[in-house]
Amino acid sequence: METTLADVVRVLDDLYPPSTAQSWDQVGLVAGDLSQPVRRIHFAVDPTLAVVEEARALGADLLVTHHPLLLRGIHSVATTGAKGATVTALVVNDLALYVAHTNADVASPGVNDALAQACGLTEVEPLAVVEGQALGRVGRLPAPTSLAEFTAALYAALPPSAGGVRVAGPPGARVERVAVMGGAGDDLFDHVRASGADVYVTADLRHHPVLEAREEARGGTPYVVDAGHWATESLWLEGAAERVRTALATGGDAALKVETHISTLRTDPWDFVVGAESPDGPGGTS
Repeated sequence: METTLADVVRVLDDLYPPSTAQSWDQVGLVAGDLSQPVRRIHFAVDPTLAVVEEARALGADLLVTHHPLLLRGIHSVATTGAKGATVTALVVNDLALYVAHTNADVASPGVNDALAQACGLTEVEPLAVVEGQALGRVGRLPAPTSLAEFTAALYAALPPSAGGVRVAGPPGARVERVAVMGGAGDDLFDHVRASGADVYVTADLRHHPVLEAREEARGGTPYVVDAGHWATESLWLEGAAERVRTALATGGDAALKVETHISTLRTDPWDFVVGAESPDGPGGTS
C-alpha cells in the first residue's frame, strides 16, 4: 500500500500535536499535496536552501524540519529572496515541507528529552509550564561531577559546531542537578532558579540576561552553559525519524513504509571562532 503525505501528516500531528505549539509559533504542513506519495522523508533542523537541495538530491518527497520557514509574515515569494527561493524550490521539486517546532519541544519524547539524554540525566521532569505546556526538562546526573567534566562530556555528546560550548561558572564547581532547554532559553532563568538546578544548558544566550543571572547567583548556582542552538536541537532528529517509521508501520489497517534520512548539513550559521579563552585564562592548557 502506497504511503501518502496525508498518512505521514496524520502520524506527525499525533506525535507532535500542533495545538501544543506556543501561540506565536507556526507549525504543521507548509507545502505539499496531501494525496502525493511519500517514499522518502528527510529530517533537518532548518529549512535552508542547502537543506532543500540535499533533500531533493536524495529523492525525498517530504522534508520535516524543526524550525519554521514562514514564522513571520512575508509579502513576496520571488526567488530574489531566500524565503521565496526556498518556497519555489519546494514546489518545483514536489517536495512537501512539515514543521514541528515548539510542539516538538514540549512533546514526550521530544527535543528536550533528547537533550536531557545527551546530558545523561535521570529522574527527568518538566522545567516549566507555559501556556499549559511543559517546557524544558530538569533532572539529575548519576553522580556529582565538576562543571568542567560535565561540559566536556556534553560537548562530546553533541554534534560538532564552530562555536563549541560556552560556560559561565568555575570549572571545578560541583554539579548534579541539571536543567535543559533546547534552542533559545534565556527567558526561563526564573524557572531554572526555582528548580534548584546547579547548571542550566540552553543556547542563544544574550549578554544581559546571563550577566543578570550570574549576578543574582552571587557566583554560585545555577551555572550557565550555552551549547549552541543547532547542536542542542539536532539531537531530536534521529528519534523523530524512528518514531515516524514505527507509527506508520504499526498504525491503521495496513503497514506503511517510508525511508528516512537525517540531514548531514550543519546549519549552525557560525563557521569559525578566533581567540577562545580556556578555563585557565589566556595561555591556559585546559
